[in-house]
Amino acid sequence: MNVDWNQIVKPDWTLFLDRDGVINERIIGGYVQNTEQFRFLDGVLEAMAVFARRFRRIVLITNQQGIGKGLMTVTQLSEIHAMMKTEIERNGGRVDAIFACPQLASDPDNYRKPNPRMAQMACERFSEIDLSKTIMVGDGHLDMEFGRNAGTYNVFIGSADELADDCFGNLYDFSIVLAK
Repeated sequence: MNVDWNQIVKPDWTLFLDRDGVINERIIGGYVQNTEQFRFLDGVLEAMAVFARRFRRIVLITNQQGIGKGLMTVTQLSEIHAMMKTEIERNGGRVDAIFACPQLASDPDNYRKPNPRMAQMACERFSEIDLSKTIMVGDGHLDMEFGRNAGTYNVFIGSADELADDCFGNLYDFSIVLAK
């Protein structure tokens, strides 16, 4: 581990980000169901400004089975993401696209992570995305499996994951490496 990201990452690279536990506080055993429950993690807004300068595309890739469970609606999720994007942009960052899978893990043929379908959807939307020049940042093993299945580099937010190319305590710590 301890990859020299400044030597690797060039202006044509893409950043895929998980949401819960990476950008906002994860609700253990539950789901962020509305804008009032959404809380940015410390340093995320500053990190997103760094990423906006370093990456050609920034894409959110998130499993949101709270919709499939009937705990929230697509409209509520859209409101959460609109508020999140507005706050990120107000602080100098950006999110170019959001791909969210509302399906249940038990649904046959679902496209939830670790299935690489959301990466393929991002490539279909932005033809310039090269998955070999993409970093997936997540806080769960499914995120790392998704990255491996899609052919990306993997950055784990947490102590360690065997599928990660590197690990950081939080998104801000990763951004500091790229801000140099």
